[in-house]
Parts: sequence; C-alpha cells; structure tokens
Amino acid sequence: MSVSKIDTVDNFVNFIGYPQLTVVHFSTDWAEQCPQITTVLEELAALPEIKSSNTKFGVCNAETLSEISLKYKVDSVPTVVFFKNGAQVDRVDGADVSQITSKVKSLSFGKSTPTTITPKQPLEERLKALINKHTVMIFMKGNRDAPRCGFSRTLIQIINETGVQYDTFDILTDEEVRQGLKEYSDWPTYPQLYVKGELIGGLDIIKELKANGELESTLKA
Repeated sequence: MSVSKIDTVDNFVNFIGYPQLTVVHFSTDWAEQCPQITTVLEELAALPEIKSSNTKFGVCNAETLSEISLKYKVDSVPTVVFFKNGAQVDRVDGADVSQITSKVKSLSFGKSTPTTITPKQPLEERLKALINKHTVMIFMKGNRDAPRCGFSRTLIQIINETGVQYDTFDILTDEEVRQGLKEYSDWPTYPQLYVKGELIGGLDIIKELKANGELESTLKA
C-alpha cells in the first residue's frame, strides 16, 4: 500500500521519525473530502521522482488518535502535516490539492515552497470589512454548503431553519483571519456569528437564543 495506515500512537511516532520527508493525512470516516486527499497522496507516492526521494505517506484517524491531533493542533479534516526527523516542517489545512501537491514535490527534495509576497490590507481593516460584508456573517470551518466540523454544521442547520439570509467565511482558507479574528473579537473558538458587525457568539450562544425564542429577533435586529 502506497499510503500506510497509522493506527496507534507508537506507529505514528515511528512513522514520523523517518529521516526523509513523511506526509501524514489526518482524516475521519465521515468527512467527504478525506478519501479524495488519500487518493491524491497515493497518486503522488506512485510518481517516479517521489519514489526516488523515499518520501513516505501515511493516513491516521484524527478522532481515534485524538492526542496526536491535539498535539499538532489538528482541529479540522482533512489536514496534511509534513515531517522530517520527527519534527513538523509544514502543513496544509483543508482539501487544497494543488498546495498539497506543490509542498510534497518541493519538500521531498529539501526545497521550500516559493511564496509570492503581495501588499496586504491591514488585518484590522480586513476583519472589519469581512464582518460587515453581510448583515449576518458566520465565520466557520468550511462554508454553508460544506461545513467542515460538527459545530459549524450544527450552527448552519439552526440558522437555515430561521430562513434568515446570511453569508459565511471559511476560516480554513485564510490563516491570518482565522487567528486574527480570535484576538479581534476576544472569542477563541469557531464558529462565530455576527449581526450588523457585532459578535453574537458561537454555537452555545445560538442554541441558548433558539431555546429562549430569541434567535430570529436577534438575527433581524
């Protein structure tokens, strides 16, 4: 098998201790995009140039090996983490096939992935613009059509029941927003829901508002 199954902590430790590049796909049985990423890794492993680099590929269940997921801050799937000599050297959060492919090819031969530096809008301005993009904005893992964690999925189901119009932002596509919004809003977890630029809260708050019959009035305030 070109992609090894990692099913114990000891197996994981031994696997990533390899001196060449090791690529670990953190997966779950329920996430639709995970089999696609495993297939991509199998195809990469079969490439002659990758074979010659002795790069190893593995897949582990992020929920079964939760202590490993916690250690490497894997809070959504699919996530692909790259290791050399037991140390993390890079990662890709989400099903970004082109980025995974690029990093495998560059890191297999000891090269860093080239980056293009472009001028950026100040983070606080970006966050304010995103928060006010729609009257009701939800910052989540995934999007309204394909939530990528259970909390986000539940929140979307609740909001959909209200019939209120809203927009979403996938925090897995922008690490700067993902980390910056936590500090900006002083709210450490996702999803986060905003109405007219004001933070309402996360899933627990939305559940409370629904239980108290206050959710729709809050969303339409």
